[in-house]
Amino acid sequence: MESPGRKMRHWPIVKTVAFIILVQGAVLVYLPVFVLEERGALKMPALSVLTVFAAVLWAFAVWVCISCAIRFALEGKGTPAPVDPPRILVVRGIYRFTRNPMYVGVVSALLAEALFFSQAALAFVALLCFMGFHLFVILYEEPHLRRVFGPQYEEYCRKVPRWAPLLGKWNRSRVAR
Repeated sequence: MESPGRKMRHWPIVKTVAFIILVQGAVLVYLPVFVLEERGALKMPALSVLTVFAAVLWAFAVWVCISCAIRFALEGKGTPAPVDPPRILVVRGIYRFTRNPMYVGVVSALLAEALFFSQAALAFVALLCFMGFHLFVILYEEPHLRRVFGPQYEEYCRKVPRWAPLLGKWNRSRVAR
């Protein structure tokens, strides 16, 4: 018989999968479909270099979102949801390049959808999401992480940019792999 502690070990993974389906699914699938349907633009565009680029960008951005969420569960022992955050500061993988890769992934996926469907309305949704993410990060998330992780988070902030990687200046030895 499986012990209760062993069952609980999988709970962050289960909650993270639910988060991916409900939250990321809502923002990356349901919201764009709603916007496209409202504009009568929910139809497959003609194949072009732009649509192929957009599809590749979207797939990469979604991979970033999912891999970050899974990393939160496996390494951070929590979920991406603010009500159940990681208990361990996650600084490995994509988090070595930007402190907020999941948000960057969501905005990138929305921009890819805007390109794919040639819809400025989706680019506007991406802009609104980015503005919301930025405000959430500076007003809640960063102060909270400073309180919870203290000097470890301060050091991480000094070495890794909030949004975009420091092109040409990033040093792999700065943060744990």
